[in-house]
Amino acid sequence: MQINFCLFHFPIAVCHFACVYCSSYTLDEFGTARRSAVVRGFIDALTRGGPGGTPRPIEMHSHDPLRYVGDMLAWLHQAAASEKEHLEALLKLVTLQGVEENIQQIVGHVTEGVCRPLKVRIEQVIVAEPGAVLLYKLSNLLKFYHHTISGIVGNCAATLLTTIEEMHVLSKKMFFNSLGLHASKLMDKVELPPPDLGPTSALTHTLSLLREVLSSHDSSVVPMDARQADFVQVLSCIMDPLLQLCTVSASNLDTADMATYMVNSLHLMKTTLALYEFTDKRLEMLQFQIEAHLDTLINEQASFVLTRAGLSYIYNSIQQHKPEQGPLSALANMDGGSLKAAMVQFDRYLSSPDSLLMPQLNFILSGTLKEKIFKRSTELVCGAYSDIHTAVMSPANDYKEATAILQRSPQQVQTLLS
Repeated sequence: MQINFCLFHFPIAVCHFACVYCSSYTLDEFGTARRSAVVRGFIDALTRGGPGGTPRPIEMHSHDPLRYVGDMLAWLHQAAASEKEHLEALLKLVTLQGVEENIQQIVGHVTEGVCRPLKVRIEQVIVAEPGAVLLYKLSNLLKFYHHTISGIVGNCAATLLTTIEEMHVLSKKMFFNSLGLHASKLMDKVELPPPDLGPTSALTHTLSLLREVLSSHDSSVVPMDARQADFVQVLSCIMDPLLQLCTVSASNLDTADMATYMVNSLHLMKTTLALYEFTDKRLEMLQFQIEAHLDTLINEQASFVLTRAGLSYIYNSIQQHKPEQGPLSALANMDGGSLKAAMVQFDRYLSSPDSLLMPQLNFILSGTLKEKIFKRSTELVCGAYSDIHTAVMSPANDYKEATAILQRSPQQVQTLLS
């Protein structure tokens, strides 16, 4: 904003102003004149633009809320700084006490006039509910200009700063209201897991929203401590309902299907958050939950293999056997012939371990997690075979020709499966 006073060009005029400084009436009149000029300049910037139409009127960008609000705040930032500089130049020859206080009062009075038109326009943008992401960006923009203007003029423009802070609080409130409404809609109609047990469309859409918010959060120009405080609240508003949504959505699935669906959903959440700052605690929590569901899948896959490889009944019988029951070979279906038949079936598995995979493992989206399930479940199968081998080789269980029943050592089985 250009301010043309002859006072700035004539040192004698400055001296004259210093002489009449003692008159509060003079300062009041100056402040009133400048207040009218600033309000008029602001309205002109909004509706008419600069000289010759350059820059263009700010209200021509009202369809773009972020630019619209940003241009208004940028104009006011420059105006507030200019008003303070001009006053300091006018009063630089005054040596009386209280000059700084008077400057603050006048700057506050001058900038107070634009508060009403500014507030009305920003409120119109916010209450139009432009969407959660845009509301969050507006909140950050307002916070930035509050911080920037206060850093230049201090408390001079107290009313202006209060207005900007009120708009920041309103935009932030509307932002979290928008997130809360989104979360409540998720729970109103819980989407069932798809046939491939991947993330639901509701989860994918909400994580896309979260990415947009976090991306604008990462590029935010507000101080880091304020960003971190906002971040915790944003994650609570989005991640907690998402976790609840997944749990409710999977409630009617069987054990393996539920674990597969939860691993896929949680893994997608984790990979989304891993790209952004201040996520360490959430990532740890998600990893803990993933590990719990992975353990379920590992046990289910090991059980699947043992059942189809013919070792499940044998292994369970050994686990439940007590010495007072007598030798294992005397139990039903635990004689040498039954064990030999089971080992033939187990040998077929050893020749092609990949042939015995739960159908659910084909739906695991992460190749790394799928490999982890396969490896750790194979270790459980090797451990089960080792227990069977120990029991059969024990003289107490009275197996004749035990080496003919189990022709492979635990180490050989482990080598074949590794």
